[in-house]
Amino acid sequence: KPETAAVLKRTVEALMERGAVVRNLENLGERSLPYKISKHKERHRRGGYFLIDLEGPPSIVSTMMDHLGRDIDVIRRAFIKHPVSKTEECSGIIPANYEDKLIAKK
Repeated sequence: KPETAAVLKRTVEALMERGAVVRNLENLGERSLPYKISKHKERHRRGGYFLIDLEGPPSIVSTMMDHLGRDIDVIRRAFIKHPVSKTEECSGIIPANYEDKLIAKK
């Protein structure tokens, strides 16, 4: 829908203006909401779910929550912190001590 695309475009642009890097945008489809939600003087029973994978400073969360709360096309919004997996640095190839192996076999 054009209005859905406009909401997503506004949201992604607002994220990028605040220093976030958008990695992925996933449409989870339209479905029934878990309960009726009254927002902006309307009652909603169905909604479109979207997942935006982003990387940015934690300081943008409060400003984006405020920005999305004022957007009349957004019913609910949430930010979930994704744990960053630690990567181990390669220490290189450890040279084998062949003398110890030869002595151990005797």
